Amino acid sequence: MIAKPVFLAAGALLLASLMPLAARADVANGKRLAQRWCANCHEIDGRAAAPIVPQGPPSFRTVAEHLDPGQMRTFLSHPHGAMPDLALTRTEIADLIDYIGSLR
Repeated sequence: MIAKPVFLAAGALLLASLMPLAARADVANGKRLAQRWCANCHEIDGRAAAPIVPQGPPSFRTVAEHLDPGQMRTFLSHPHGAMPDLALTRTEIADLIDYIGSLR
């Protein structure tokens, strides 16, 4: 029979490993990534770094209001259209999603 403390510790480790990446994301790093890679086309924080055309890419606030984290993860993992292939790591994607979500 497994001792109760060992069972509880194993359960806690299992739960911690199942936490979504977004829960461990770094908003500040997400903002840095957005400023570096996204601000040329998107309005990322209420200020457009580049001229935004009327039918151009949505602002990050609009993205935050219309896409859930899973949809953002899918899009950032498989960019398409005029968006460049950024080849972001899973951690960078989680950081960027967390930053975009913070704009809601």
